[in-house]
Amino acid sequence: MCSAEDLIKEILIVDGGSIDGTQDIIHSFSVQQDITIRFISSEKGRAKQMNTGAKETTSEILYFLHADSFPPPAFDQLIVTKVKNGDAAGCFRMKFDHNHWWLKIIGWFTQFSGRACRGGDQSQFITKNLFEELGGFNESYIIYEDHDLINRLYARNQFVVIQEWLITSARRYLDHGIWTLQFHFLTIYIKKWRGAGPEDLYQYYKENIAK
Repeated sequence: MCSAEDLIKEILIVDGGSIDGTQDIIHSFSVQQDITIRFISSEKGRAKQMNTGAKETTSEILYFLHADSFPPPAFDQLIVTKVKNGDAAGCFRMKFDHNHWWLKIIGWFTQFSGRACRGGDQSQFITKNLFEELGGFNESYIIYEDHDLINRLYARNQFVVIQEWLITSARRYLDHGIWTLQFHFLTIYIKKWRGAGPEDLYQYYKENIAK
């Protein structure tokens, strides 16, 4: 079985103008590792930042991971195996780093293949060829860019859920209140389903979640 060094060419951290010392932290980390770690500056916005990273890499497989999500052991091997078996895109099932019963239920549902069970916190792998064919992330979306790409992949029946646990932070739920944040996320989902555009979704997010 290949080691991580054999499978991972590089790790790209695409920064949208943070002022928390991210670049210094990355530099101190990269000198301790064998894998190349690159810091890239980008315009602010997750879609723009992820597209920037995708353009910068020469890797054949892209893996998008939120800063507060931790993939399962041997995630690289699991992804490469799926791609070799013909699955060009997908994610991991997910659980939160908190034991609230509702968060456990949300995590439990992520093992299923339904589109409603998906989210950016689950991370996403996709071959670079397919990513470019789809035009990457739609930069019109300030939020919901991951769901937009996932919807396009589901429309082509090109998405698989790897049945290993990724752990993500429950910080935002705890900051806003679990039921309050769940209500807002559900509202955004329904708004998108009913045809709301990127600006409408972002305006709701800015007024109810980002503040």
